[in-house]
Order: sequence, then structure tokens, then C-alpha cells
Amino acid sequence: GRITPESVIYSFGTLLLDVLSGKHIPPSHALDLIRDRNFSMLIDSCLEGQFSNEEGTDLMRLASRCLHYEPRERPNVRSLVLALASLQKDVESQSYDLMDKPRGGAFTLQSIHLSPLAEACSRKDLTAIHEHLETAGYKDDEGTANELSFQMWTNQMQATIDSKKKGDTAFRQKDFSMAIDCYSQFIDVGTMVSPTIYARRCLSYLMNDMPQQALDDAVQALAIFPTWPTAFYLQAAALFSLGKENEAREALKDGSAVETRSKGH
Repeated sequence: GRITPESVIYSFGTLLLDVLSGKHIPPSHALDLIRDRNFSMLIDSCLEGQFSNEEGTDLMRLASRCLHYEPRERPNVRSLVLALASLQKDVESQSYDLMDKPRGGAFTLQSIHLSPLAEACSRKDLTAIHEHLETAGYKDDEGTANELSFQMWTNQMQATIDSKKKGDTAFRQKDFSMAIDCYSQFIDVGTMVSPTIYARRCLSYLMNDMPQQALDDAVQALAIFPTWPTAFYLQAAALFSLGKENEAREALKDGSAVETRSKGH
């Protein structure tokens, strides 16, 4: 189905509820359970002592807001992050302390093997990234959920395909503003889901000096295809452009690990 910020928030709510309760509660029943029962009764006993009853209640309330029937009533990403940050403990602890990793500074890019695309993203070499995406085409979309039924024969589907073709032509000709417009039309219709479209629009945003929008698209591509190295690498390029170098290096590291596993090394 169509990926939207609201649907991502909804999915996060179901995940948060599963973690807190220790079991899968169908979202259709979740709000009734939260409304009718004591919050502490829903918390998995394995989590006792991990946080106070008040904090557990706050987390349950947050999950219920994410699962609200009306998308506009759900929190946006920024408010969700702020809500979680207010509950975070050990905020002064370094990540290597929390993860039991040895001290010695952040890992360097030289310590991991980078593929040509990862290398290009680490340098913010947008021309090289463009060449890679153009060469790769849509082969990485194979296996992602593209629901095509009788809609293929409707005018709406034809318009969707036309906007993709126009976007591809603009992307190939390096008319990135036009590519953004056409790919946005494709995405807004929502009849097909393509991580490659998000990747191409991500680069187009970077070419137009719009790194935050680029980061949003890289995140969306990863939501559709969680084991796609390209999405990690584009996320890194956007984070580098935003000046978030540590997060960018982590994205490169994660992408390289995923790529290595996929190749069976």
C-alpha cells in the first residue's frame, strides 16, 4: 500500500504496543484495551523495573496516539521524537558505553569496506550517485510489494505510468526539478510502491540542495525495502549534507553490513 508519514507513525505504534505488552495485539482492539484497562496491566511482566508506572503509562498513551483512527490525530515524527526523548535515560552516556563497545573513538570510514556507491555517498559525489542509479534502473524493485490488479487498465494507472516515464526521462537528462515533480505525482497517486522512485527523488532533492527532503525519501525507501543498501547509502549522503556526520557514518556502516550479508561474504 501507499507509504505516508501517518502510516509510518501507525506502524510504529503497533510495534511499540507489541514491545510493551509482550504480545501482538491487533490494532483494531488495541485502543479498546488501552481505554478499558489499567495501563500497568498491559505491560509485559518482563519489563518490570525497567521504568516506573508513570513512564509505562506515558508510553502506552503514546502508542494509543500513534494508533488513532484519524491520521491527522496521530503525532508527527518531530513530536514523537520529543516524547520519546523526554523518557530517555542515560542521555549523557556514550553509545559505546550503552552498547558495551570498547572505547577508542568513533569508527572511521577507512575501517570498513565501502562499495563504489557507498564511497560516492561518503564523498557526496552526486554525479557518481546519479550514474549508479541510472545504470541500476529498477532491478532492485523486484520483490517489493507492487499491487497491480485491474487498476492497470484504468486511466489513473496509465497516468501513474506516464508520470514515472516522464520522471525517468527528466532524471536521465539531469532535469532534477522536473524529476521531482513527476516522481511526486507518481508517489501521490499511491497505486504502486517503488523504493527506486524514492531513491531517485532523494538524489534529485540533493541536487537541488534540499537535504531534509532527501533524507525523508531515503527513510521512506528503507521503510519499503529494509535490506536495501542503496537506501542506507542515500540516507548517509543526506545526513552528510545536513552536517550530521556521525549519523551518516552509522548509515554507511549499516548499509555495508547489509550489503555484505546479501552477498554471502
